[in-house]
Amino acid sequence: MPKIAKDNSYQTVITTFEMTPGTAQDLMDALRDAYAAFISKQPGFIAAGLHINDAQTRIANYSQWERREDFLAMLRTDEMRERNRKINELCKTFEPVMYDVVECFD
Repeated sequence: MPKIAKDNSYQTVITTFEMTPGTAQDLMDALRDAYAAFISKQPGFIAAGLHINDAQTRIANYSQWERREDFLAMLRTDEMRERNRKINELCKTFEPVMYDVVECFD
């Protein structure tokens, strides 16, 4: 489970996907499979969550990594490059962005 805290040293990555309701489930299935079969087993992976909006036009993915380099190394693997090509076909756009936690409120 992701742990959000401003004093951790994790690399936070939030990826947003824009798609049509017709491809939303296929995209979610592809993302679930990517995490279960590959991403979650990569060095430095900590945790992730997948979220979908009510209209099924956007998916948000929150992931945490030990280091920025771990996330980048995962993206550069042949398997993830192939998976991302297929994911790209299911959505209009997707954009992974690295963030630093600035503040948390309980």
